[in-house]
Amino acid sequence: MLHPRNRHQGRYDFDSLIEGTPELAVFVFLNPYGNKSINFADPTAIKTLNRALLKSFYGIEHWDIPANYLCPPIPGRADYVHYLADLLASNNTGIIPRGATVRALDIGVGANAIYPLIGYAEYGWHFLGSDIDANALTSARTIIHGNHGLSAAIKLRQQKSQKHIFQGLLSASDYFDFTLCNPPFHMSREDALSGTRRKWRGLGKTVLKQADSELNFGGQNTELWCEGGEALFIRNMIEESKSVSSQVLWFSTLVSKVSNLPSVLYALRKANAFEVRTVEMAQGQKKSRFVAWTFLNAAAQKIWSNERWS
Repeated sequence: MLHPRNRHQGRYDFDSLIEGTPELAVFVFLNPYGNKSINFADPTAIKTLNRALLKSFYGIEHWDIPANYLCPPIPGRADYVHYLADLLASNNTGIIPRGATVRALDIGVGANAIYPLIGYAEYGWHFLGSDIDANALTSARTIIHGNHGLSAAIKLRQQKSQKHIFQGLLSASDYFDFTLCNPPFHMSREDALSGTRRKWRGLGKTVLKQADSELNFGGQNTELWCEGGEALFIRNMIEESKSVSSQVLWFSTLVSKVSNLPSVLYALRKANAFEVRTVEMAQGQKKSRFVAWTFLNAAAQKIWSNERWS
């Protein structure tokens, strides 16, 4: 089940979505069960659905991404944001801190800027989005500048080094209440293509050309894969997080493969994280989770929340 505050409970209300985004209508049809749906293997249909969801639920009037960039599933992304809100509330007598006093770092903001868009719309949080892909940042910047009020709330910064996450990105004056990340999932381009083919088979597609496989689920190399895959990326993030341990209350990252969880938790023990939390999430049959950690002890956490959110 989705988080209780997640706006995307139940089936999509296509009639309502089409009212706000008429161009969605051409992609909607009745499936064999008599329910309205779209072809979830069609990248244009998916992008148009996302545009409709962002407009209807979050007030985003202008949203688009270049071809072959990831088009994220919005309900699942919203879940991560809401559970992070609960995490912050645990440091604030159960009350979710809201507004510009809460600052977040989105590692790998991507061309879609989905986490800052949802986080600002739901809670008024301010974000710094980082990415190594200049073209992705250009797309994200176009979205931000195309919507009233976002330019003051969402800033972008390029990470120039593919070997680093925090190093070379943050200055000594940067402080964040949390970080979030959807790390590259695969170990190689071939692994990513194999995963895409599995998705196609799951959608009933038996014949697949490589070009089609890359097109329909999208994603640039930096979004989909990196050397060592998700596990190594997260372990590197944990190692680097030690160097900025006093500048962040909660670090966090999605861990898509449950088989990677033991190595992530081991790395956190080795890094001497003071507190670690694993938060399980579910969207239909799909299970996911994120891991959050802090190097601040209980007294330091209390001081942090009192000084920043009171």
